Amino acid sequence: MRALVTGCAGFIGSHVTDELLKQGFEVTGVDCFTDYYPKGMKENNLRGALAKKTFKFIDADILKLPLKDMVKKVDYVFHEAAQAGVRKSWGKDFKIYVDNNILATQLLLEACKGQKIRKFVFASSSSVYGDAEGIMKEDDLPRPISPYGASKLACESLCFLYWRNYGIPTVSLRYFTVYGERQRPDMAFHLFSKAILAGNEIMVYGNGKQTRSFTYVSDIVDATIAASGCKIDGEIVNVGGGSTTSVNEAIEILQKLAGREAIVKYCESQKGDVGQTHADISKARRLLRYEPKVGLRDGLFREVEWVRECYR
Repeated sequence: MRALVTGCAGFIGSHVTDELLKQGFEVTGVDCFTDYYPKGMKENNLRGALAKKTFKFIDADILKLPLKDMVKKVDYVFHEAAQAGVRKSWGKDFKIYVDNNILATQLLLEACKGQKIRKFVFASSSSVYGDAEGIMKEDDLPRPISPYGASKLACESLCFLYWRNYGIPTVSLRYFTVYGERQRPDMAFHLFSKAILAGNEIMVYGNGKQTRSFTYVSDIVDATIAASGCKIDGEIVNVGGGSTTSVNEAIEILQKLAGREAIVKYCESQKGDVGQTHADISKARRLLRYEPKVGLRDGLFREVEWVRECYR
């Protein structure tokens, strides 16, 4: 089996790449090493894959690649590449999100027209729900409150319409607050772990009572690869951790794991931040046979140890 993974050097994309290689896939990975965070971190993410003869790496921008020729050579597309970050998606930077999220997705889907792709798996986000109340279900009306969320919703729509009109077998997965080893340095648990270990102050936007369906990265990978083998097309599926926890509760766990007390500074909530996310994963259970395996404490232990090693 042959797969194309976009964003293969990123947090989630590198884990998907490693698991596909482990399962015997031939993988072509694409990443353009944007300056969103240090290139060295992404190079480390790829170290294992680059040692495999079944992995081919392309250092390039999706917008500038001969995608149709590339897609002809693969059975599956895992589209993990995106410009991430809710808070940075406002103002003049929104063009980056339009180009790297919406336009890149459209060009990749366009390249898949007329090809024998078995599945096009798109990495979406719980950000499409916005500041919804209660348990978030796939048939709820999405109302993103950030430009980033709006860009992901646009990509989901593109996946649906290319399935509906051209028969491209797409599945969009709404990831809920992913954490674990290789997490981007701008993400909360990475920031918190690094600061607590160093005895530095951490900043929490809001009062810390906001809740999230935190999802460990290996569970995300399991769902993503399962989606490539499912019989459904044109669907949207939530992928969450199975329970919700407040930010303050997560910090309590991190303190115990790090063996140091957190110095917390609470700041005003930022535009685009949501109060809570709570994933209904019954559809994932039914269609993907998905069941989250890693609880928050175990997952945070692994991340803290990884952060400890990174900054040793």
